[in-house]
Amino acid sequence: MDAYLGVDVGSVSTNLVVIDEDERVVCSLYRRTKGQPIKAVQDGLRELGGILDEPVEIKGAGTTGSARTLSGVICGADIVKNEITAHAIGAVHYDPEVKTILEIGGQDSKIILLRDGIVVDFAMNTVCAAGTGSFLDHQAARLGIPIEEFGDYALESSKGAQIAGRCTVFAESDMIHKQQVGYLVEDIIYGLCQALVRNYLNNLAKGKRIETPIVFQGGVAANAGIRRAFEESLEKEVRVPEHYGVMGAIGAAVLAKETVDDGRPTNFSGFEVADRDFKTSSFHCGGCSNNCEVIKIELEGDLLARWGGRCGKWELEEHPTVSLRGATPASATKQTM
Repeated sequence: MDAYLGVDVGSVSTNLVVIDEDERVVCSLYRRTKGQPIKAVQDGLRELGGILDEPVEIKGAGTTGSARTLSGVICGADIVKNEITAHAIGAVHYDPEVKTILEIGGQDSKIILLRDGIVVDFAMNTVCAAGTGSFLDHQAARLGIPIEEFGDYALESSKGAQIAGRCTVFAESDMIHKQQVGYLVEDIIYGLCQALVRNYLNNLAKGKRIETPIVFQGGVAANAGIRRAFEESLEKEVRVPEHYGVMGAIGAAVLAKETVDDGRPTNFSGFEVADRDFKTSSFHCGGCSNNCEVIKIELEGDLLARWGGRCGKWELEEHPTVSLRGATPASATKQTM
């Protein structure tokens, strides 16, 4: 079977998806990154190669996420795209008429506005934890409730407690106070969901025209309480796609398919890349006042790629997603270090 691979590597999760020629999801994986993106990608590829039911030939590969360049080098990606583009493509794949994408992950959140399938506006929050899944994880652990059950508790609430959601510190203090005065735990949890949604809409969606269809994706879309809070605040239906947690990876896979549709061979390194020995390191250039931090990655002593400099003098002459069937030697670079 001919198939296409999408990899989305973020600070919290690493997602891998394989789609077929008809762009249907054949297999998907969700893994914790745990601060080790190389290991997460390699372990994911190893697991993916082991669970595919039939012989699969990967005809194209794409990467996205905050570690997209690094994972692109490891996988031998044919295309490396930012999260906004990948999530938009994934949402359009689910619903071609989508106009608003609400995306909340472990460490960041996004809102993407589309018209006729084209991104016309977006905003990202990469700073405040009060609008992300990690804050929900922390509060679930503090309350002794599995995060998978958090949404179910919220649905049992008739009226959420008023929780200050502008800051994680104040929100947690507010929750403790509500517990001490006897609020029901389900009302506290739903109040927290409402606070997170209120923070999201006030920070990311302020001044933006939110139109239906609305698609809610990212790991937090599993929380039915957050979806309920969005629908009550917006007074509009919010849809959650089947593969809500891996939409970025789906978008990367679709983009990979489009990239290699002209018949050119893929750069994909193969599932055996899981057993290769990659090393990363960095240095500061110091050639000008920018003082850029340059990242480099090596495979068994051979330099594969460098990136991070603003002027490009440290980058390889070849595309960084070079096939790992033959590592690029250091002599192919513009500069050597």
